[in-house]
Amino acid sequence: MELAYIPSPSRGVIHLGPIPLRGYAFCIIIGVFVAVWLGNKRWIARGGRAGTVADIAVWAVPFGLLGGRLYHVITDYELYFSEGRDWVDAFKVWEGGLGIWGAIALGAVGAWIGCRRRGIPLPAYADAIAPGIALAQAVGRWGNWFNQELYGKPTDLPWALHITSSTDGRVPGYYHPTFLYESLWCIGVALLVIWADRRFKLGHGRAFALYVAAYCTGRGWIEYMRIDDAHHILGLRLNVWTAIIVFLLAVTYIVLSARKRPGREEVVEPGASDGDAEKADGEEKAADGDGTAEADSTEVKADTEDKAEAGTESAKKT
Repeated sequence: MELAYIPSPSRGVIHLGPIPLRGYAFCIIIGVFVAVWLGNKRWIARGGRAGTVADIAVWAVPFGLLGGRLYHVITDYELYFSEGRDWVDAFKVWEGGLGIWGAIALGAVGAWIGCRRRGIPLPAYADAIAPGIALAQAVGRWGNWFNQELYGKPTDLPWALHITSSTDGRVPGYYHPTFLYESLWCIGVALLVIWADRRFKLGHGRAFALYVAAYCTGRGWIEYMRIDDAHHILGLRLNVWTAIIVFLLAVTYIVLSARKRPGREEVVEPGASDGDAEKADGEEKAADGDGTAEADSTEVKADTEDKAEAGTESAKKT
């Protein structure tokens, strides 16, 4: 007897006249806004200027989308270039298919370009944006729900995902909602990074490395549950190997960075503190000017009253 399950949407796109609104793309857009919003708050708290995170995101986001798509197309090339497939589908990002590994790698290149143009250290920027990226992933995974993809093994658990589509080899039934597992895991990763950053004052890219290591830990076991087609190496899915390697690199970076450059950067954006100091100094001078003007006015008023009293006394004597 079916007591409970997570229903799948009947369709992943809604048309407003000629304009299609796709759930997958909508989730990605919301995720980007969340990442920039939280990253901006963290950047300002570290001593940076408001708006800097968004300016650099203009470079990072397009590079990230390109990298994510390239990783997916390269690792699943048979979906686009094998017999009976249309290679044009490789450009249809809205139908799903973004690899987080490629998105982070090439997105970092875009962020590096943006940081270099503004004279900002990339590790400091990465630390500020790290929890936001995790939350963006948490939101973005719901795009897979709209597309009825990337689910796990069959299950009769009350939170099973009900797949209704039979396209592209899908078999309707009830499966582990791996998209939901990863979404919740990413929220936990974001909270972990925020807590650890406050507790240990992580700097020089270590908050970002912690995000990477924590995400890889969850991605490993979630990937193991998935049943969609994937390349295997020595019995493990390609993404599991990728998670293991990236996890080791992230942990190694945390250890070596903590030894070589302990603590946190004192200045994350050159000129930001100077600008704030100049503003504060200007406000102080304005306040001093108002005080001086008020004192002068008081003195003139007092002098006028003295002269008036002296004139009155002189008139009485006369």
